[in-house]
Parts: sequence; C-alpha cells; structure tokens
Amino acid sequence: MNLLIGLAAFLSVGGLAFAEPLQIRRLDGSAISVVEADRMAAEVLRANGVTGAQMAVIDRGRVVWMRAFGMRRLEPALQMRTDTSIWAASITKGVFADYVVGHSGVALDVPVARQLGARLESFKEYTEKATVLVADPQWPLVTPRMLLAHTSGLANFAFLEPDKKMHLHAAPGAAYRYSGEGLNLLQLLVEQKQGRPLDVLMQEAMFGPLGMTRTGLIFRQEFADNVADRFGADGKFLAQTRRFPARAAGSMATTVEDLAKYAVALMNGRTVKTLTKPVVPIRTVHQFPVAGDAMEGEEAGRVGLAYGMGWGLLTKTRFGPAFFKEGRGDGAVNYMICFPKRKACMILLTNSENGNRAFRPLLEGIFGNTVTPWEWEGYLFAK
Repeated sequence: MNLLIGLAAFLSVGGLAFAEPLQIRRLDGSAISVVEADRMAAEVLRANGVTGAQMAVIDRGRVVWMRAFGMRRLEPALQMRTDTSIWAASITKGVFADYVVGHSGVALDVPVARQLGARLESFKEYTEKATVLVADPQWPLVTPRMLLAHTSGLANFAFLEPDKKMHLHAAPGAAYRYSGEGLNLLQLLVEQKQGRPLDVLMQEAMFGPLGMTRTGLIFRQEFADNVADRFGADGKFLAQTRRFPARAAGSMATTVEDLAKYAVALMNGRTVKTLTKPVVPIRTVHQFPVAGDAMEGEEAGRVGLAYGMGWGLLTKTRFGPAFFKEGRGDGAVNYMICFPKRKACMILLTNSENGNRAFRPLLEGIFGNTVTPWEWEGYLFAK
C-alpha cells in the first residue's frame, strides 16, 4: 500500500469507479484530505439528525470525492449507497430546463398560448384551475422562457391559491416569483409538441445516453430494491419514494452517481451558456418572501443573485459565476451548486427534513463554498 503514497488511490463506489485523489482541492485553493472530509461529513450529518445522505465533489470536470452516509431505510435497517435512488424534488426543474432548451423543439420566446394548439382550459387537468388565467388579458404574453425563469407571475402552485386556481400576480416577465406550476404548464406544451410523455422523452434524450441508469421522472420497478425512504425532522418515517405521474416541477428520482454524470455533461455541453444567461435579477431577502422583509437583501447584491432558465445564478463571486438548484419535498432536502469556469460542483442529496441544516458546514468545510446566499435560501439556523 505504501506504493500509493502521493498517488491517487482507486475507489469503487456503488456502480461508479473513479480515481480518487488523497485530497480535495477547495474553491479557494486550500485542501482537505479525503479522510478529514469523510470524518467531517459523518460528524455534521450526525449532529444535525440527517437520516441518510449522498454527496459528491467534482473538480475540473471529474469526480474527486463521492460518499454515502447513514440509512436509506430504518425498517429493515439498510444503509444508504451512492447508487440508491433518492427523490431529487425541485432539482428536476433544472434538468427539465436543459431538456427544453436542447431537445424539445419549443420556441422559448413565443407565447405558450400560441404554441399549444388548443385553449389551455380544453386540457383535462386545466379545465377548472385555468379558468381565471385564460381570462386574464396578460395570459397570451407568457412565454416558455418566463416559465423556466420563474417570471411568469404564477404562484408556486394553484392548490396554494385560496380558490385553487391559477392567477397572474405580476405582469409576465416583470419579476421573479418561484412557480412549480409554471414548469408543469411547460411540460404540457412539450408533451403536446412531441406527442409522448415527458418521462419517456427525457429518458431517451438524456438519462439513457448519459448512462443514468437509476434516474427517472417516474418510479420504475428496477429501483425497488435500492430506494431511499424519507424521514421527518424527528427521524420518523414519512414516505417511500415512488413518484407518479411525471412532473417537470419535481418528480425525478436519481442518485449522486447519476447526478454527477449529468453535472459533468452539463458543464461540457452546448446548453449551459443558454441556461445560465441571466433572465431576471433577484434582490429579495428570501427566496419566498416573508412578512417584515426589507425591500432588498444585502446577500443578493453581494453575489449578483439572478435566475436563468431552470437554475439560480450567482453572477459575481470571487470564484467566478455559479449556477445552483435546491430540492425540497417531504423528507427530501437537496442542493447542488456548480462553478462552470473551474468545472467544479458539490452535490448533496438527503432523505431527511433536517438535510438543509447540514448544507452550510458541508459546503464551506469540504468544498470551500462561502458564497451561497444562506439567508435567501433559508439555510440559516440558530445554534
């Protein structure tokens, strides 16, 4: 074994083999040994009550560290693995945006109403919830680019509205307002244009070619023997991960192995410049504003916070520009951030409501990422 001193040790994690260096080079040029990274990750996850986690660091376009910690299931007790299918939640949105830009044939700046081929309320899912929207004179202005950049004016979901219907709360294109409803609406357009369901389209265009064998927009039976259950903040079981039907806003299950493959491909691909071109600046204190917030947040201005298509953007950091996406559902809390000039990313996937409590110490301690807008993300917690 002493022949390996100073050289890369060989590590096989799940189904992915890669040459692992003895140190991880952080964004600021400092280094942490993989032994220390392992210890830090295990300690942080344990201290914050995270049931299970998968994480990876990519540097200069290759995976340099990948691990799984904790449990994917408690009854029976089964350990988390780097090839365990786990709910990606809203990270789905970023991957879907990549599909739309690269494969869908949708015109980004032609209004959705003009491309659909029929009135929105004629589609079964929208018969009731779109009645107010289609009567709004500004509905014909909403474009796919606005939906992907969360500037359509729609609320996050219609079921959160008092009348359970879709409304425009701002002029289309005027301001950032996060909307999963908008991504699902764009899914309808994509499926109408392509004539096939989105899960099949993305499997053929992206997941299959990239070798993402344990990723899908809907649950598949081959995932069943190695899938992560989801757990609450109290550590109690919440749900199994068996998402159906396909939803562009957040139904994707994946693994850290698969998502690392995707991240490398995205940074090397032709769509990344389009996806990460700023569409709208963001100045708010929180992503989801709360009563009493100031008009503008200091964090947002410091890092040049903005949104592209499907991805949040940090346009001015000392490490260069970055793109990021969160994922949050009942018992699934995830985050990934990439710095394309260096081709560096960190991916964190958890099956615990406590996952976000671990993000800041892990992102700072292992990756050296000190530029994520923690307050805006809601990742600040009392000690």
